[in-house]
Amino acid sequence: MKEFDIKIFGIVQGVGFRPFIKNLADKFKISGNVANKGSYVEIFAAGESKILKNFVDAIPKKAPARSAILKIDVTEIEFEKKFSGFEIVESKHETGDIFVSPDIAICEKCREELFNPNDRRYLHPFINCTACGPRLTILKNMPYDRERTSMGDFPMCEKCSEEYHNPISRRYDAQPVCCNDCGPEVYIFGKNIRGAAAIKFARKILAGGGIVAVKGIGGFHLACDAKNFSAVERLRKNKIRPTKPFAVMFRNIDALKNECDFSPEVYKILESPQKPIVLLPKKSGGKIAGNVAPEINKLGTFLPYTPLHLLLFDYPDEIENFPDALVMTSGNPSGVPISIEDEDAQKNFGDFCDAIISHNRKILLRADDSVTDFFAGELSMIRRSRGYAPLPIFVNAKSGKNILAVGGELKNTFCLAKNNLLYASPYIGDMTDLRTVEVLKNSINRMKDLLEIEPEVVACDFHPRYHTTEFAESLNLPVVKIQHHYAHILTVLAENNFFGEVVGISFDGTGYGDDGTIWGGEIFVCDSKNYRRVGHISKFSQAGGDKSSREGWRIALSLMKNFPDIRSISEKLNLATPAEISGQLFLLKKNLNCIDSTSCGRIFDAVSAILGICKNSTYEGEAAMKLQTVAENFAGNLAGNFDFEIGEDLILPTDKLFEKILIDRLNGENIYKLARFFHAGLAGMIANACEKISRIENIKTVALGGGVFQNSLLAGLTIENLQKRGLKVLRNKTIPPNDGGICIGQAFRLFD
Repeated sequence: MKEFDIKIFGIVQGVGFRPFIKNLADKFKISGNVANKGSYVEIFAAGESKILKNFVDAIPKKAPARSAILKIDVTEIEFEKKFSGFEIVESKHETGDIFVSPDIAICEKCREELFNPNDRRYLHPFINCTACGPRLTILKNMPYDRERTSMGDFPMCEKCSEEYHNPISRRYDAQPVCCNDCGPEVYIFGKNIRGAAAIKFARKILAGGGIVAVKGIGGFHLACDAKNFSAVERLRKNKIRPTKPFAVMFRNIDALKNECDFSPEVYKILESPQKPIVLLPKKSGGKIAGNVAPEINKLGTFLPYTPLHLLLFDYPDEIENFPDALVMTSGNPSGVPISIEDEDAQKNFGDFCDAIISHNRKILLRADDSVTDFFAGELSMIRRSRGYAPLPIFVNAKSGKNILAVGGELKNTFCLAKNNLLYASPYIGDMTDLRTVEVLKNSINRMKDLLEIEPEVVACDFHPRYHTTEFAESLNLPVVKIQHHYAHILTVLAENNFFGEVVGISFDGTGYGDDGTIWGGEIFVCDSKNYRRVGHISKFSQAGGDKSSREGWRIALSLMKNFPDIRSISEKLNLATPAEISGQLFLLKKNLNCIDSTSCGRIFDAVSAILGICKNSTYEGEAAMKLQTVAENFAGNLAGNFDFEIGEDLILPTDKLFEKILIDRLNGENIYKLARFFHAGLAGMIANACEKISRIENIKTVALGGGVFQNSLLAGLTIENLQKRGLKVLRNKTIPPNDGGICIGQAFRLFD
């Protein structure tokens, strides 16, 4: 007879792990107990030596699908007391690394019960089990037990309690367990309409072309019929979102197949427990309204992940022909975090919603939908939030102190780091709005409590006027400022657990450079501790202040400085009004409101403008996304030389690339070909520069970071060019390459 103390680390809370261990122990006829310890699950197990070994071996093989075992420690000990059977014992909190489960989409078994008239949870909007349901967003602190969640407000009825305590039940020890008799309730805010009547009320509005705000797991959505042009246009007008693509939730996979193409690998992501938004190519002849994602090849698609979503699509009532696709966009004004409370929802969009369907289960931490692309046969994260955060990144290094990294000014997420773990938060929003700064502060406090990490040092961006920098300096902690573009490369290194030297290509829209100018097309030689700027794209004058980041024609005028007939060219291309052109040329000539820039993102804007694709952006990245779409629609083959020579100064001649495209455009060349040529030319420049640096520095690895590499066409062409030159490429996959992942790099810089 042997006695083992088994400690299991990872995502082993909130996924039915203790009931799984109990059932597995009973199968092996092992005595002992299992308990959550906050940072791990601990098992005391007694039995024959061979049986115990088989038991331990079976744990990772048979573990719940939603769990993630990172380490199992087994120690042979002698128990002070003997066990007559195996039981789940009361959780006891202990210090150590903590792993919080993200929220999990409804499982197939709960879905079947939801629509089974003979099941007692028939049509219950909060049905869940040990394998699915809310986790992070309802959690107050660890360990994960009902009284430490917002479900503690709902005492279990006798039947639910019986299931909760029954080892053979699917809801054994499921903390959010509830039913129609004891769980939360849906209602129409501001009206005396509750329960089933509320769902029917919302369905009637949506079927009739109206707009409904829907409270979900991590916040509110704004919903309307995705095939109703007028409904979508009304939503755009009221949300003040003229052209930015909306995400679409489809009733089921068959409805999605009618609108988009996707592979079996993508199907697995769509149907995964995370249920992220996935960007998919549109099918020709699709029925989704053209104003859902105008002038973009892809559609942001996802499937229902809560019982309420399923009920909105398929509630058994008198409504026929309910839409099989709903716009489901974040319930927030532009740049402001997603709303999580009724009063906030009413204030932000209640005046144009035809109804707000809410519920009385509190959301304790916001979690917007995650957004992913699929590139080179792999997931490529664009926004990491619900379903993924706060799963940590593991690195083979230690943080000597507890770290807080406050992230970027746009697409903000923050990171808490301890030991060898980096925990990135769910998506917060843009820090240009002071309301978002307040949400950042509150979210940090919540995550600090959950993860039991009290920061001893704070990392932030180098920019002196960012709200995130100001916030970091207000915390009365030592502050370490990390250069923005270096932080992008650090994020790539952290995700790939790489510590050696790399050629770092950091391309994005804007960032504060070491010399006080605007950077955004940078080439570094760097590792996890130091960086040298060894090259960049060609400099240009960025005139017009903040307007220049939204109006690509302004950058185009700056890049046309070598053309003597700049005014007539500008008017021929209809870049702007004559008065606007005169004003911009005056600023450039007098060097007023101008600053040197190497922003690669602005080059995309300028090319998009001269090709007549997008001259003025209504959302970040619009010009670049539309330029990519046009480039991807080019069906021919590129001919001629687009392999631009890189000089000893390692300056990428993006000015020459722009000038060639401009001349060809004036000569009547096809804009689809020129858009493709731009991507190919830029990718070729990057590869040539990396090859040259590789020979000089004897570095064989390239790291691609920054929001520009969210462009899958450019990323693919660049990687192909680099690999042809025998260079290894590192990139972000599960962490966004844009500013939404920069907090990881900031924190990683402070690791030992």
